[in-house]
Amino acid sequence: MRNSKRMKRMGRNRKVITSLNLTSLMDVFTILVFFLLFNSGSSEILEAPKQIKLPDSVVEAKPRETVVILVTPEMVLVQGEAVINTSELLIAGNESVAQVTERLKQLERNIIGISTRSVVDSKEVTILADKTIPFSVLKKIMSTCTESGYGRISLAVNQKAAQS
Repeated sequence: MRNSKRMKRMGRNRKVITSLNLTSLMDVFTILVFFLLFNSGSSEILEAPKQIKLPDSVVEAKPRETVVILVTPEMVLVQGEAVINTSELLIAGNESVAQVTERLKQLERNIIGISTRSVVDSKEVTILADKTIPFSVLKKIMSTCTESGYGRISLAVNQKAAQS
């Protein structure tokens, strides 16, 4: 009997705390969300499609956001839109490519948002070309870009380690 009265008394005086302090957990999640937001928006590496093999080079400058011209063995694409076959471009005798010029002008007209405006206003082009593409084709594309007002032209390459 004595034991049961004691148990009753202890049961009355004992308070059970069941709340959980979420402050530290919320702090961790907030920091994680900000970290992911800041680091997801910036893309420093320009990914080359699997169908083209870029030449290797020792490069130190990181790529910027520019208008991208992709030259595959089959097609020439400006900002993801096919403009001309590479074989037609190889056969063509003139130095200027009207289809590329027209697509660059179309990009200037169809500006959507601040990031697109900064890309077009920079007047900079990055050419991703397969390493099997003849230089005459690249020369035609580069001269067309220069005539269209895009004076800063970069050729994309795979970065390899500097030789010591």
